[in-house]
Amino acid sequence: MVDVTDATFEQDVIEESKKRPVVIDLWAEWCGPCKTLGPIIEKVCDETEGKVLLAKVDVEANPQTSQAFRVQSIPAVYAMKDGQIVDGFMGAQGEDAVREFVQRLLPTDNESIIETLIEKGDEASLSEILQVEPGHPVAVPMLAKIYVDSGRTQEALDLLARIPETEETRQIAALARTGANEGSEVEDRLAELLPSVKDDDDARKEFVDLLEVLGAEHPATGGWRKKLTNQLF
Repeated sequence: MVDVTDATFEQDVIEESKKRPVVIDLWAEWCGPCKTLGPIIEKVCDETEGKVLLAKVDVEANPQTSQAFRVQSIPAVYAMKDGQIVDGFMGAQGEDAVREFVQRLLPTDNESIIETLIEKGDEASLSEILQVEPGHPVAVPMLAKIYVDSGRTQEALDLLARIPETEETRQIAALARTGANEGSEVEDRLAELLPSVKDDDDARKEFVDLLEVLGAEHPATGGWRKKLTNQLF
């Protein structure tokens, strides 16, 4: 269990929910039903042995969180997975109902197997996942990166085509197409390509790919994007 504040909500709840389900208990000291429900939720979440985190939020002390949930009455309980609210209920509930609520958040046997295979992260384990779920959003980019690192670039690109594009998949695809490393030589190549990007489609495409290789967080990416724009227009 963790007591959450407005300042810690993003880290303790939203980010944590990307690792395991989080039950959010919105309560207040003056609320009688909250005091009845609180110990029940704590007991049931404890039974999961850490698989589900209980996050308690005092709505009186943390008005921003209360407003974000548009709380009209308490107790109010929500479940979050992967940064999204997936379930919830209002008012006091009995232990059986609370246990059923929490049990729905636990991974299925199949999900547990997939989590174990992802933790292994080797080619055989990731391939096993894709036999069951060909478009698994985590396993696909992980395996594609292994393909790129071993020189199987077309296999990587074919694999990435199975899932929607993200910043991560764009970078892996760019690595596959350019064969570039993620080091300083990328900027050297950008400098070589820059004079040609306006009139040479291949040079422009490679330049854009190399920007993806650098990544949005790289301190030089913004500057190179500006240089590209100036060169084109």
